[in-house]
Amino acid sequence: MMMEVGRVHEVVRYPVKSMAGVAVESAMAGWHGLVGDRRLAFRRVGVENGFPWLSASRLPELLAYRPVGLDESTGEPLPTHVVAPCGSGLAIGSVELDAQVSQRCGSRVELTRLKHGIFDEAPISVIDLASIGGIGRAAGLTLDRRRFRANVVVTSEESEPFREDRWVGGRLIFGDGEAGAVVSVTLRDFRCVMINIDPETCEKDARVMKTAVGLNEGFAGVYATVVRAGRIAVGDAVCFAAESRAESRR
Repeated sequence: MMMEVGRVHEVVRYPVKSMAGVAVESAMAGWHGLVGDRRLAFRRVGVENGFPWLSASRLPELLAYRPVGLDESTGEPLPTHVVAPCGSGLAIGSVELDAQVSQRCGSRVELTRLKHGIFDEAPISVIDLASIGGIGRAAGLTLDRRRFRANVVVTSEESEPFREDRWVGGRLIFGDGEAGAVVSVTLRDFRCVMINIDPETCEKDARVMKTAVGLNEGFAGVYATVVRAGRIAVGDAVCFAAESRAESRR
């Protein structure tokens, strides 16, 4: 059985891991997530462990860098420049950009392109505005949804937070026709300290993560993988379909 659970409120790509997102009216979702999403990341030179990538949990100021411009020569929409917190524009791949981030980080980093992206758990992340609002109310804060860095923000008339937890194991269908994407919801999104960071000021407030832990064990939103490539657009209907028994036995 399929039921509508809301509408797409926002679609966001994050071309450079841990930098500001780019909100778009629509985006194609393929086997490696939204086209142009998290295709670039700063690699910490000399770090040989399983996660050499620089993130905002280590350097909060990364969130204040804004990717701008559009280069589609690689087949994906990627930025040509980033605007630094000081307002200066720096070219993607330039020595100047690497040097500035290295200086802020305190160790050498290099911007690297990853063909299939670099994701935490799965290539698509989805959150309901009600979950963000629920955490904010309990924490006594008005939370900027950018803290949660979701690819798809869903809105509905429901006020119950963490409805997304019940979507795990099922599918989300976007839009009304065959052109819309379909994703399989694989697991809940366990949040890290990044949600403590205000994306505007880069200041930290530990109440956010503490509240998320108290309300829902630290989970807010879900991860998903694409099972039918297609478009996700602002205003699209979002329908949920539970996995059938026949599918679960495959």
